[in-house]
Amino acid sequence: MSVLDSIIEGVRLDEQSRRLSDSELNERIAGAPRPRSAIEVLGRGQLSMIAEIKRSSPSKGNLSEIPEPDLLAQIYEKSGASVISVLTEERRFNGSLKDFALVRKEVNLPMLRKDFMVSEYLIRESRAFGADLVLLIVAALSESELRDFHTLAIELGMDVLVEIHDEVELERALRISPKILGVNARNLKTLDVDSSSFDRLLPLIPGSIIKVAESGISNLNDIRRARKAGADAVLVGEALVRSPDPGNTIRSFLESADTR
Repeated sequence: MSVLDSIIEGVRLDEQSRRLSDSELNERIAGAPRPRSAIEVLGRGQLSMIAEIKRSSPSKGNLSEIPEPDLLAQIYEKSGASVISVLTEERRFNGSLKDFALVRKEVNLPMLRKDFMVSEYLIRESRAFGADLVLLIVAALSESELRDFHTLAIELGMDVLVEIHDEVELERALRISPKILGVNARNLKTLDVDSSSFDRLLPLIPGSIIKVAESGISNLNDIRRARKAGADAVLVGEALVRSPDPGNTIRSFLESADTR
């Protein structure tokens, strides 16, 4: 079993343990805050940042305790982030929907629920907790799941970050006409990072689609490389949660994006 398969298995088990009835879920969706547009804030011309709240990862282990994710999110917002991403996967990333709910109350930016969306229930649950953006990982989904989950998320008013790792996945992703497409430099089966994925894949994405560089972005050179390859936005987690001054890290990353 690959790392991705193991994570998905855990996600399905955790979903079953907290599953709400259809009536409860529909009630929460109806009462959720109106979706904010991630597309509007990520497509402004200058490089944007999706700043992530992330306690741990399968590849690096514990990254940061983050006892108050809401306060960290406020720092992100004040420092120029365009979207806040919150890891909610419990077993490998030590995240939770409680973290997401805490942050949602304190920030006005669009929020990405960063988890492995492997069922329609999880898409609906994301909207019930106030998510504005969800992640669909092409490698984790069948053709029909990718299409149906994408359609459902949009029907619920959310934007979708569709994630790819290679050319074959890019072809699959383009069939559903995504508006935001992320290139993840980390192989989710081996956890190895290959930043050349940005150089190879980002230029292949049509210009009408917002391009996001994900994983392996830890310094100014990484930011410039992603930008040069065509990234409209970067998703950064580890570099921020490990930084003694995450606000300054965000500002320096964004300021350096178009310098040579």
